[in-house]
Amino acid sequence: MVNGIIKKLGDDLVNNILVRFPVKSLIRLKCISKRWYTLIQSTTFIHLHLNYQTTIQHEFILFKHSIKEPNEFISILSFLSGDNDDGFNHLFPDINVTSMSSDFNATFYPLLGPCHGLIVLTDLTTIIIFNPATRNFRLIPPSPFGCSQGFHRSVEGIGFGFDSISKYYKIVRICEVFWNPWDGYPGPKETKIDVYDFSMDCWREVEHVNLPLIYWVPCAEMLYNEVVHWFATIDMSIIILCFDMCTEIFRNINIPDVCNNLTHKQYYGLVILRGCLTLISYPNPISPTDPINDKVHVWVMEEYGVSNSWILKNTIRVVPVESPLDVWKNSILLFQSKNGHLISYDINSNEEKEHILHGSPGSLSVIVYQEGLTSIPPGSQNSSKAHNF
Repeated sequence: MVNGIIKKLGDDLVNNILVRFPVKSLIRLKCISKRWYTLIQSTTFIHLHLNYQTTIQHEFILFKHSIKEPNEFISILSFLSGDNDDGFNHLFPDINVTSMSSDFNATFYPLLGPCHGLIVLTDLTTIIIFNPATRNFRLIPPSPFGCSQGFHRSVEGIGFGFDSISKYYKIVRICEVFWNPWDGYPGPKETKIDVYDFSMDCWREVEHVNLPLIYWVPCAEMLYNEVVHWFATIDMSIIILCFDMCTEIFRNINIPDVCNNLTHKQYYGLVILRGCLTLISYPNPISPTDPINDKVHVWVMEEYGVSNSWILKNTIRVVPVESPLDVWKNSILLFQSKNGHLISYDINSNEEKEHILHGSPGSLSVIVYQEGLTSIPPGSQNSSKAHNF
């Protein structure tokens, strides 16, 4: 009876109905019929579903944090949903990803993305791409590029995004190769750019002009408009270095003049606030706390790529900040505090909250994402296959 009714429904009507369901329900609905299975698996439907799930009601949070044990850091991924204004609920059991963290310091190696519901987790040696909604993941082949004996190759920046021209995903790494003698200072650095192209399932080096040095801070490597963004330095000034995933060309964006100094009194982060690239300027977390003068400044770029379109939108005072993390519900800034707690600040109501989510100071990483049905891009016959976690 049910199958008979289903067969009478047109594809447009079925699409209009199914696109409203969450991923978890759609996975179950694929079992209704072969027709529904094919439809839900189709690229057209996946894109429709991604475009429909764009409101703040469809936002979820991936939360990475580390707990310090006597001899190592235990790193955990938590999959969360917002429960109105009361906090977060766990969607799935937590996952131990200790093998993806540095034993020396859990601060580095944040999450990358999201891009079409996909997220990358890396310790700069091992790289995993996964879909937190479908719980599928795949290990990316290691880069084959090394360096001569006596030299060291260091990954300074990494990004993940989609090339809408080739219709494939890419991972980009900015590497520095330098002489690393055992009894002296490192020698001159040479920049190398590695790109992992999912269409070819391999790494390749990209030619480039001289690039500025990456200025590492916890909240950068931001994907926006198919462009990855990092902070970098030129002549004692801080700029935003951009890499276009389609053209594979680098360019620079200036930050507001008032922010541009290397006195180490201010740190910087990048987030997307109400659809705009946003610069968060905050006190250096290493400096002593100054309750009177310490403020966080929120600068919004109203016209993307135009450096003189930066507008100071908010100046706020929150608990001592280790770094910004992301934006939730279009108006709630997420921070990690110096004591390792997750803090939220609503720029509309000026309400600040401390959540029960916490970890070792400096170890928190957050990505706010919309669930999607996007499949993990397959590799070649010799590559690892997608698995469930």
